[in-house]
Amino acid sequence: MATSNFGYRSTALDVVSGINLSNKNAIVTGGYSGIGIETVVALATAGANVTIAGRDLSRAERTADELNSKGLLGVVDAMSLDLGSLQSVKGFVESYCASHASLEILVNNAGVMACPFETTTDGFELQFGTNHIGHYALSRLLLPLLLNAESARVVCLSSTGHMISPVIFDDINFSQRKYDAWSSYGQAKTANSLTAVALQQLYGSKGVDAFAVHPGGIMTSLQRHMEQKDIEARGWVDAEGNINERFKTVEQGASTSTWAATASELTAKGGVYLEDCDFAEVVASRPDYPKGVIAYAVDSEAARQLWQISESMILDKFSDYFA
Repeated sequence: MATSNFGYRSTALDVVSGINLSNKNAIVTGGYSGIGIETVVALATAGANVTIAGRDLSRAERTADELNSKGLLGVVDAMSLDLGSLQSVKGFVESYCASHASLEILVNNAGVMACPFETTTDGFELQFGTNHIGHYALSRLLLPLLLNAESARVVCLSSTGHMISPVIFDDINFSQRKYDAWSSYGQAKTANSLTAVALQQLYGSKGVDAFAVHPGGIMTSLQRHMEQKDIEARGWVDAEGNINERFKTVEQGASTSTWAATASELTAKGGVYLEDCDFAEVVASRPDYPKGVIAYAVDSEAARQLWQISESMILDKFSDYFA
């Protein structure tokens, strides 16, 4: 039985219809493009004051100005955040905490996909370092504000890409195995899901609910590192560039993350993986048509292990926060 009245083709604006988020604060990483901007629009339409956190500050500021000119109920602002730099994460959090007493919604939306091997400024493999470690550090440092809220939501954007690989705990940074862009992406997306599980385990009883979300297939700038022939080979577009009808629009792709961030029926039900505005089925292995979540991506012991390892990876930068 469906958990909500929404589904595969619902939009983010459908989800927030009738919801009042006035006086609520929200952050959406990467909120100036793709499903990120649609999430910002939905939350601000419902009255939330939303911060677009992104690496390209001028673009984030232009997006905020454009959205504010539309007369949305909530106010949109912009702040600089490079998830590939722990120093940038620290600077963002310090600035945000200086002007906000609480945070009701954190949407960890930004990410990179299937890119060539690189490392972050802190030496982490780029996809794991950006998609997971950057968001892990951001969530950890913002916990005081999340706990100050009457109730809070953390939304971790995952993907069916998690089905490609679990987290390889003894070689996260590909120092021993040959780098593969898709295995790296899969590992990072599994880590995103496990982060939601760990957050719920640790802070669910304190009013912070966390959810992993698969937004669905959407053609956005996330595919920028892929060659056109590879996109066609996967059946995402045909030779004429027509997008597969299975794909969602960006407005539809933002619906599940928006639902995770706002739905009252999800209170105290976190630590799970959501898709199409519903709970995903836990599966043992990758199905022919990727749907559901593989058990290793919601495993409680793996979540605890990832949390501990992630903390050790950033502890030298944030020892004063974790004391």
